[in-house]
Amino acid sequence: MNFKSLFALTPAVALAAPVVGSQPDSKPNIVIIYTDDLGLGDVSFANGKVVETPNIDKQAAKGKIFSQYYSACPVSSPSRVALTTGMYHIRWNINTFLNNKKFNSNCEQSDFLDSSAPTLAKNLKTVGYKTAHIGKWHMGGGRDVKNAPQITSYGFDSYVSTWESPDPDPVITSSNWIWSATDSVRRWNRTAYFVDKCIDFLKNNSEKPCFLNLWPDDPHTPWVYDEATEQDRNSHESQKNLVGVIVELDKQLGRLFDYIEASGKAENTIIVFTSDNGPSPSFDQIRTNQKRGVKNSLYEGGINMPFFISWPAQIKAGQTDSKSVIASIDLMPTLTNIAGATNVTHHDIDGENISKAFLTNKVYSRKKDLRWEYGRNATFNYPQKVNRSLQLAIRHKNFKLYCNADGSVTELYDLKSDPNETTDISAKNKKLTDKLTKQLVKWYSDNDKEMLHKKQTSSL
Repeated sequence: MNFKSLFALTPAVALAAPVVGSQPDSKPNIVIIYTDDLGLGDVSFANGKVVETPNIDKQAAKGKIFSQYYSACPVSSPSRVALTTGMYHIRWNINTFLNNKKFNSNCEQSDFLDSSAPTLAKNLKTVGYKTAHIGKWHMGGGRDVKNAPQITSYGFDSYVSTWESPDPDPVITSSNWIWSATDSVRRWNRTAYFVDKCIDFLKNNSEKPCFLNLWPDDPHTPWVYDEATEQDRNSHESQKNLVGVIVELDKQLGRLFDYIEASGKAENTIIVFTSDNGPSPSFDQIRTNQKRGVKNSLYEGGINMPFFISWPAQIKAGQTDSKSVIASIDLMPTLTNIAGATNVTHHDIDGENISKAFLTNKVYSRKKDLRWEYGRNATFNYPQKVNRSLQLAIRHKNFKLYCNADGSVTELYDLKSDPNETTDISAKNKKLTDKLTKQLVKWYSDNDKEMLHKKQTSSL
């Protein structure tokens, strides 16, 4: 691929700097930073204790932090599908991480996200946005899946992607794996490389509003932060290496934030920061702030992610919202609305427009309960014991219920009084447990019998 041609040069102009609370004179740039396997405890703005993240914290302080933000799934591919489409991942027949064709078939899932799916990038292009995806993709392509649609099919003008994509960048993909010692851009320089490409994209498209996905993958094991740690394979899942990787991630994101500030665009740039799913390993739950659950678990540590949004033109700095329950599926419809874009799809979106949660100090009350599905066919062998959840979950007000797909086993927790989910109160709250279990099993059954995209394809 000729990457230079993807980032065509355009003359640079400066946006006017609107006053906080006023209507911006032009459409905001939008940057979504979607980190990989980064837990609540990995960033200090979320009260994490693993390592200080001063650059990320500084940007978080410029906007609003949400402590009850949820990913749609505790593993990579389905969480990315939900964020991208604004729809639950099972509606697109993706229920765990995408692998080779045999694995995907055994897991009863598609090999890639259908290119007819709605996306934020497609919506934003209706109002003149230039769009780029830089970093991990993992929504199709790689391994023996050769027929996955190109990333441009999902609304992106340009892209730079990793191994788990239909067209990986060769300088970071010299072998058929996540990284290799023969990569031109070494593992510890990958986030710097991605940030370089982000800056190029923003610089070369400064006359247009820009939408940018920056999806760095360094927080995913194996952790390598220099040549010595690359050679020491015994260190690749050590807490020391994790710290080194997060320090570098924070440094490089700081460089992106500094560029946006220096370019004169910071006032009217929306920056969203979060993670795709919980961490693994957790180092005795340090990386989840002691919340139960990790990656591959629907308990809080697997899906309750660090989150902030900054937009100086519209969002007052220094805010924290600990009451509004929001989710990754909300970002697509919300940012579409904020940009004044058209939702170019006939699909029913599961996410809600939570603009008021971002732009006012009011607590957002969801119209529908959040629901989750993960773990069918035992497609993973961790976590075990206390951190391994049942297959389905639902968040109803302060309560979170778990059950098997047939409703045969249930657990209920009051997250207000028991945020670490230590005491199952289902037996003491049988009426609520039965009600939520019935709703959850029906939701799963309705979606699992026939996926939405298959229904619509067969009706053509």
